[in-house]
Amino acid sequence: MGTTASFTSRRYIEALVDELDISETRYEQANESYHSLGRWLNRPASTIAAYSPAVYVQGSFGLGTVIKPLNLQEEYDVDAVCELEGLGKTQLSQHQLKLMVGKEIEEYRRSKAMVKPLREGRRCWTLNYADGAQFHMDVVPALPNGATVRKMLEARSMDATWASTAIGITDNERWNYASVTDDWPRSNPKGYLEWFKSKMIVVLNERKRALAKSINASVEKIPDYRVRTPLQSSIMILKRHRDIMFQHDQTNSCPISIIITTLAAHAYNGEEDVADALFSILSGMERHVLRDANGRAWISNPSDPLENFADKWAEHPERETAFFQWLHQAQTDFSRIAQLSTQTAITEKLSPHVGQELAKRAENRSRSGSGSLLRGATAAAASSSSPSFGSVPRIPSKPQGFA
Repeated sequence: MGTTASFTSRRYIEALVDELDISETRYEQANESYHSLGRWLNRPASTIAAYSPAVYVQGSFGLGTVIKPLNLQEEYDVDAVCELEGLGKTQLSQHQLKLMVGKEIEEYRRSKAMVKPLREGRRCWTLNYADGAQFHMDVVPALPNGATVRKMLEARSMDATWASTAIGITDNERWNYASVTDDWPRSNPKGYLEWFKSKMIVVLNERKRALAKSINASVEKIPDYRVRTPLQSSIMILKRHRDIMFQHDQTNSCPISIIITTLAAHAYNGEEDVADALFSILSGMERHVLRDANGRAWISNPSDPLENFADKWAEHPERETAFFQWLHQAQTDFSRIAQLSTQTAITEKLSPHVGQELAKRAENRSRSGSGSLLRGATAAAASSSSPSFGSVPRIPSKPQGFA
C-alpha cells in the first residue's frame, strides 16, 4: 500500500477513540474502589493489617486501555491485587491466604451494605457493586515473589529488569493449593505496567506536561489516567474491533487482550498521532510473535520471560488461527479507510467492524471537531506517512534464552 492517510481519516480515528473512552469519573470510581478496600484492610481491627496489605489495580484500568462495553448489560472489570507484603510463601498455603483475605473482604462488603454476595473465583474474590455502578472488582490475593523470580531468570540469563515486583498468587485448581510450599503460581502486574509505560514514556510525559500547563497544575499532580497516548488509543480501537469480530464466537477463540496489548506495545514506535500509531502497530505486531525450536508460538510476558502468553495456542490451535485471522482482518479494514475523504464513507466501511452506533457517533464527533486534552491530548499535525501491511509471511525467530 502506497496511499497516504487522509486528514479526514485521521480525525475520524481520533474521534473513534474519544467515543470508546470511558469517562474520567469511571477511572476515579475504579481508583476509589481499590483505595477504599486498601484502607479497610489496613484498619487497626483488620486481622491481616500486621502483614502490610497493599491493594493496587492491574489489567486494563491500570494500563489505561479500558473501553466502553458493547451494551449496558455488560460490566466493567476492575482487576486488583491484595499483596500481603509482610508474609512469605513458605509460611502458609495458597488456600490459607485465600481464606484470610476473603474473610476481610467479606467484612468490607458487609460494612458497605453491599447486597450481592462475595463470589470466589479460581484465583480471586469478586466484589459485586450495586447495579447502577456497572462494575465489579476481582481481588487476587498475593505474596511477594521478586527474589525467587529474579533468581530463576538470572539463572537462565534472561531479562530480570522488572522482576523485583513479582508476586505469588492463589489458584484453587493448582495441585499444591492446600500445601505449604515455595512453588506458587507467578504474576507481576506492577512489572508489566512499568514495562508498558516504558514503551510510551516520552509521549506520556509530554501529554501530562501539556495538561498540567493547560490547567495550571504541577505535573506531579496529574495521574497517568488523565491523559491518553497513541499506544493506548490504538489498543482501545483494536480491542473493539476484536470484540465485534468475535461477538458471536462459540469456540472460545477470541484473541485475549494481554496478547494484543503486548504485541501492540512492542510494535509501537513512539508515534504522536493516533492514526500513525495504529498503522505502525498493525504493520508490526506479527513480527513479535516468535517461535521456539519446535515451531510453537511464543509471546513472552515482558515482566517474566519464562511465561508464554500464547501457551494455550499449542493445545488449542484454533486460537492461533483466530488471532491471525483477526489481525489480517484489522489490517484490511483500517487500510481501506486510510485514504477516504468523507466521514460518511468511513462510517460505511467501518460500521460492520467496530459497531454501527459507535461508528456513527465517531462520525458526528469528527464533524464537530470536538475533543479534549483530558484522556486524549491534542494530536500532532497530520503527516504523510502511509499505512503499509506486509503480504509476505514472516518466519519468526526463536526467543532469546528459550531452551
